[in-house]
Amino acid sequence: MDIFEKCYSFKQVEEIRQKGIYPYFHALETRQDVEVIMEGKRRIMLGSNNYLGLTTHPEIVEAGIRAIEKFGTGCSGSRFLNGTLELHLELEAELADFLRKEAVVTFSTGFQSNLGIISAIVGRGDYVICDRENHASIYDGCKLSYGKMLRYRHNDMEHLERLLKSVPETAGTLIVTDGVFSMGGDIADLPEIVRLAKKYGARVMVDDAHALGVLGEGGRGTASHFGLEDQVDIYMGTFSKSLASLGGYMAASKEVAEYVKHTSRPFIFSASITPASCAVALTALRYLRKHPEIVDRLAALSAYARKGLIERGLKICMSETPIIPIYTYDYINTLTKAKELFEAGVYVNPVLPPATPPTECLLRTSYMATHTEDLLDEAMDIIRDVMGADNG
Repeated sequence: MDIFEKCYSFKQVEEIRQKGIYPYFHALETRQDVEVIMEGKRRIMLGSNNYLGLTTHPEIVEAGIRAIEKFGTGCSGSRFLNGTLELHLELEAELADFLRKEAVVTFSTGFQSNLGIISAIVGRGDYVICDRENHASIYDGCKLSYGKMLRYRHNDMEHLERLLKSVPETAGTLIVTDGVFSMGGDIADLPEIVRLAKKYGARVMVDDAHALGVLGEGGRGTASHFGLEDQVDIYMGTFSKSLASLGGYMAASKEVAEYVKHTSRPFIFSASITPASCAVALTALRYLRKHPEIVDRLAALSAYARKGLIERGLKICMSETPIIPIYTYDYINTLTKAKELFEAGVYVNPVLPPATPPTECLLRTSYMATHTEDLLDEAMDIIRDVMGADNG
């Protein structure tokens, strides 16, 4: 059998394109901002993870330019060899201080961070226990490890405890959860996860990709949100959202960080974060530390959008975060509404199986601290007009 047969028989994309509702790879012609030009037309951006709106901030843009001028365009090597810049060390030190952890290790992408952390920590004979709605990178990190993966139903703490009880006492156990779940926008039940981890001798890792700059004191994330900063063993996060750049990190004890730096294959065998990406993340972090009020502004705008969508008769997933999904239920209806919204001037992200059950498809909207109430009102009016009675 030809190994490419699966490629030749893959017709789903072609069928959607023929219906005129293919939703992916729309090309931006301007910067990532609250309003963009996409395929020749103004669109209100409600589909970005640029939560603090810092991708266009002049101070942060300038930092990237200066880094290229000083260090060039790339590092051309791994952190182990020629790829460590003084910028990497500054970023790691300042991020560790911000997150109140002993050490930080940076990775080239957020996805790679989960691959690198989990595959290094979870070895043969160990167990890794995951929320079923965790990000795909967590799943792939588990696959890359030599441990056994168990999954508990989303935020179901009784199910988590049953799984913990099933783990042999001789095995090491890592519980991994998203802090803020990327599709639904809900928050992990971290207090109960921490309690169960202590009870059964497990360690806890939180993926804070969608929580850094969003939750907690000054945007410090999920553990800070719950007052559990000293109870979570590993934070993972990304620079591609609130920090307006590219890359990822692990924050942990010095011993754990040192172990991962010297055993994680995705870390050892990848080129380091580019100078511009590193400088932008560092400058965005410094901006966040100087302006913690931006986190409050993001929360207020998110609450404004949540209230406005409900008042307009739209059925949404309730959350406390800038991620507010709108129910569309059916696969084709979801793609159709995403296309109609795009044509009407609002960009949102369709969420389809396997990210959701087949009858619970969503339109994922997300908000930035740099949106205005007037712009959100314009967008929400368009959403109401397009959705009509299909969302009730």
